[in-house]
Amino acid sequence: MFEQQLGRSVTIDQAAELLQVSRRTIYNRIRDGKLLTIRTIGGSQRVLLASLDENRKFVWSVRPEPARRTDGIPATDPLAGRRSNSES
Repeated sequence: MFEQQLGRSVTIDQAAELLQVSRRTIYNRIRDGKLLTIRTIGGSQRVLLASLDENRKFVWSVRPEPARRTDGIPATDPLAGRRSNSES
């Protein structure tokens, strides 16, 4: 049974990348019971893919849409607040 679950699990780093969150967030969700894990024989913690899928569906369903600007500057532009009107 352990070997079957190991094939259906990912590392903490991989889980963070898949959910596009930090490692700390993954650990918090594990602690809160939102993500299920297994321990390998060596003691590593791995996140079960089934719990990642459920968490991803929940996160994506409540994630707000990106902010939209009306001045033509992309919302993700790091210089958006520093540009003057003369540069536009």
